[in-house]
Amino acid sequence: MRTTVGIIGAGPAGLLLARLLHNAGIDSVVLESRDRAYVERRQRAGILEQGTVDVLRAAGVGGRMDREGLRHDGIELRFARERHRVDFPALTGGSSVMVYAQTEVCKDLIALQIEEGGPLLFEAEALAVEGAESERPRVRFRHEGREDVLECDYVVGCDGFWGVARRAIPAEHSRVFERMYPFSWLGILADVPPSHDELVYARHDRGFALLSMRSSAVSRLYLQVPEGTDAGSWADEEIWDELERRFETADGWSLKRGGITSKSVTPMRSHVHEPMRHGRLFLAGDAAHIVPPTGAKGLNLAVGDVVTFARALVHLEETGSVERLDAYSETCLRRVWQAERFSYDMTTLLHRAPDATPFEDRVQLARLRRIATSRAAETDLAEGYTGFPLD
Repeated sequence: MRTTVGIIGAGPAGLLLARLLHNAGIDSVVLESRDRAYVERRQRAGILEQGTVDVLRAAGVGGRMDREGLRHDGIELRFARERHRVDFPALTGGSSVMVYAQTEVCKDLIALQIEEGGPLLFEAEALAVEGAESERPRVRFRHEGREDVLECDYVVGCDGFWGVARRAIPAEHSRVFERMYPFSWLGILADVPPSHDELVYARHDRGFALLSMRSSAVSRLYLQVPEGTDAGSWADEEIWDELERRFETADGWSLKRGGITSKSVTPMRSHVHEPMRHGRLFLAGDAAHIVPPTGAKGLNLAVGDVVTFARALVHLEETGSVERLDAYSETCLRRVWQAERFSYDMTTLLHRAPDATPFEDRVQLARLRRIATSRAAETDLAEGYTGFPLD
């Protein structure tokens, strides 16, 4: 099998890249180790930055998002039983975010790829990337019980932290930057309308809490819990009681309760692999970087990566210049490190470390009050949350 761009992974990054390349007249093949049903139901991020929304619309995949997604013009910060709303459009010149689950983005992109795009092979397990430093890199994969080879001009690894793409870069050419956090998130999905019309980020002495949503009828909520927590160790009522404590305000706001349909625990870590390119192998999304979910950056960073690659390849086709492809890693990493910085700031702003001192507690509250009383500090948060430029 032969193509211009071999894409490993049919998450939102790989699928969007295939769509962008198709729109530019560049052929690709997408290899995905899981079946279609799994890809379309796995729960991941749900906040799309302004730039991601614009890219999806321009790619012709924004119709259902605009009909069913929930545009949010701000978030609410809670601390010391106080509430402070951050108004995104007023602080950023009109930017907002969209609540639209990654599962839905994948469904939309898969439908278009099957209808209009190049080959999308499910249950096609990538085994190795070979010849990355040559002009004809290859992806060895297993599909329908037999091994095959995909010959490419370029390979883009959108196959996550555990995929084969990142492992194909020799250790002597790699640098890894990482931070592990001493807490996790206990997340629930509940069949109950959201208790607030925007996301609520709560800092509490007992730990962080987040009120989010998947739709107007389904709530997504999170609690900071100790690292290594078993989701099954928390009873439903215990979860609701703890959420109510951490979201408590002085004005009588109340939390709506409902049936919990799923529970999961998400570890918290930051990870960056440099460089994001080796020869004709390019890394995108979680294959290159991971952020704690506090800043809602993971999916959006992946979009930035594949947009950068697609634009660079189109530039090569139009001009013959490899300048932008050669600058891929450097270009992406500038945005990646800003997102890592923002996610780290949000995480340390809102979570209480297990060994936090009274001094550190007071500094946290001082940082939150600074945001609530300084337009400059509030603007910095709003600009980071709605997204850094894609160029």
